Amino acid sequence: MGLAKYVVRRIIYMIPLVIGISIVSFFVMYAAGDPIQIATMGNPSITEAQRQFLRNYYGLNDPIPVQYLRWLDHFIHGDFGMSLYGGKPVNQIIGSLFWETSKLQLFSIILAFIIAIPAGVYSAVKQRSVTDYSVTSVSIFGISMPVFWFGIVLILIFSYHLGLLPSAGAHGAPSLWPVFGIRDPFLDELAHLILPATVLIFAGLAWHVRLLRAGMLEVLRQDYIMAARASGISERKILYKYALKNAITPLITLLGLEIGLMIGGAPVTEFVFSWPGLGRAYVTAVSKLDFPLIMGITMIITIMVLIANLITDLAYAWIDPKVRLE
Repeated sequence: MGLAKYVVRRIIYMIPLVIGISIVSFFVMYAAGDPIQIATMGNPSITEAQRQFLRNYYGLNDPIPVQYLRWLDHFIHGDFGMSLYGGKPVNQIIGSLFWETSKLQLFSIILAFIIAIPAGVYSAVKQRSVTDYSVTSVSIFGISMPVFWFGIVLILIFSYHLGLLPSAGAHGAPSLWPVFGIRDPFLDELAHLILPATVLIFAGLAWHVRLLRAGMLEVLRQDYIMAARASGISERKILYKYALKNAITPLITLLGLEIGLMIGGAPVTEFVFSWPGLGRAYVTAVSKLDFPLIMGITMIITIMVLIANLITDLAYAWIDPKVRLE
């Protein structure tokens, strides 16, 4: 099957899937409660008549199927509606926060992937060595470590005690390192990025290294690897051209899932570091039952996961010619 035909078929397949997910998300969300009641419960001056006016204003008194069809019509036209808190357009909220989450997550995911390749390969080649045990131990620690705990530890060490790096936000510090008095917008953003990115890189690196090491150990036992060594091919070429090419497929799967779910995996880190991203906004929207914002971010996550899966499948075929796109 041609590449263009395969991509078109997959995109057509995505359409009913997106609609199905939106239906389930919409009906489950509306079963959670009354957002107007939650929004006004802390204000005793709000009367029931005023609450009823707000429900009518946002169309919350209509039957749920009618509300869904109205939302779907807006969604098809690229409009996620208005947030129930503040009355801002959901498109504007998502647009203002998407870059901050993407910046943090993509930087962390890609750097963890790059570091994991030589670490995983070397650990597999030096199996049962001190280096292998060290890499394995660090990986196990990274997998079992609570992300919020590690983030708090870094804040205490590098922000509270040493005063070297900012502990919260994505920008706005007066200087990168107060003791050196460095002032620059780019360095300011980099300074804010270091601690949360370190947490995410360490957590992601643990999974990447373990997965690649297991794949390399299996591939290095194959007959064609022994034949390549007997033919006098350099060890570096055997490892990175032949073995890695066949062992990296599971890692690419994980990479695709991480990119697709980078918004869904962001809330904990964003809360610890007060990072102004979509993950934090998503949790806040769920706690307040801000239905339009919940649906908007849910659909962004859904579309990103589907696109990431498509790109992952295309990457399979590019790396391994034996994989056929059907």
